[in-house]
Amino acid sequence: MFEKGWGRLLDRGRRKSKAAPTRGVTPLPETIEPFARSISPQLWSEAVAFAESLREKGAAKLAALPVKLGGGARCDLLYFLTRFLRPHVVVETGVAAGYSTQAILKAIEANGSGRLYSSDFPYFRLHQPERYIGILVDDNLKANWELFTSGDARNLRQIVSKIDRVDLIHYDSDKTYRGRKSALKILQPLLSQNTVTVMDDIQDNSFFYDYVRGTPRPWRVFDSGEKLVGLIGL
Repeated sequence: MFEKGWGRLLDRGRRKSKAAPTRGVTPLPETIEPFARSISPQLWSEAVAFAESLREKGAAKLAALPVKLGGGARCDLLYFLTRFLRPHVVVETGVAAGYSTQAILKAIEANGSGRLYSSDFPYFRLHQPERYIGILVDDNLKANWELFTSGDARNLRQIVSKIDRVDLIHYDSDKTYRGRKSALKILQPLLSQNTVTVMDDIQDNSFFYDYVRGTPRPWRVFDSGEKLVGLIGL
């Protein structure tokens, strides 16, 4: 927790507004739907239907809890990408209630193959916080899931020791510049020209833009309401 707090202090100088980061770097952020429909209208419709159902069921389940947990990521995009790419190994950082985890695992189930490795850190202010991590994940999907809960620095090293490549990454944990840089450095040896990366809340600082300047791979920025989502590899 000290490292995370210190990272946030260092991060203040790198903060960007939602509109400013793209100036002189890339065109204005695009919307997700036209991008996804240009690849597969059928899969996008499937993803939208899934996400709507998940949000409804998730909201009802979380409302019944005695604590308040974080909201969901772009579950439609994550489901869509997992269905389209058919990844063998998916790594995500940041589980919380499990919206993104459920989306990826449900798509893996539909694909008939794949495995998800998730990194998280419990809400330390809650009593028995581990029980809330991934609370929205269906029990029948957990056979294809490995969850690590000691923080990204330890978790990702453990995950890397178990796999030989990463096909899809969803980064949604420590949003500081330092946290993002550290996590991708650990995963870097297992990334390839085929790895696709999704990064949430890239408006928080300049890391995503600095990172993509060093890669020849295609990348995009999506407008997702109050935040920006970065995509590398498509």
